[in-house]
Amino acid sequence: MPAAAAEAGTVTARHTAPAARRKAPLPVPRDADPERLRVAAELLTGLRCHDPRLLLAEADVLRLAPAVAAWLERDAAPAAVRQGLTHGLPEKMAYPAGFLAHRLTALIPPPLPNRPAPDRPHPLHTCEGCDRAFRAPQPGRCRDCLPTPS
Repeated sequence: MPAAAAEAGTVTARHTAPAARRKAPLPVPRDADPERLRVAAELLTGLRCHDPRLLLAEADVLRLAPAVAAWLERDAAPAAVRQGLTHGLPEKMAYPAGFLAHRLTALIPPPLPNRPAPDRPHPLHTCEGCDRAFRAPQPGRCRDCLPTPS
């Protein structure tokens, strides 16, 4: 019967290929900060100290480092990233880099909301009367040289 169905142009369910699973792309940082990328690569390389099964090939470190950098860019501390990647590891891991790629993609923290910039002190100026340094929004005279109201 399956041959007849194939000749008729119909395909049975057991003859169709399973739908290919689409993997989510690895996160990437918004800006390419070489220092952040270096820290990310060191973090990935050091995972083998936590669990020897997490010994990664250099190519895997280079592929996964931008994803770790994306976590760091979102203000995740390196210790928090390490904890997120190594906590509750399964007993059997056929491909540690694939497992880490999944965690880096599935568990990435959301970006922090925009925070207001901290208040900055007024800039330093030199007093026009006595050459003393003082802070003020505009250049001029320090409080000792300002005329006193009568």
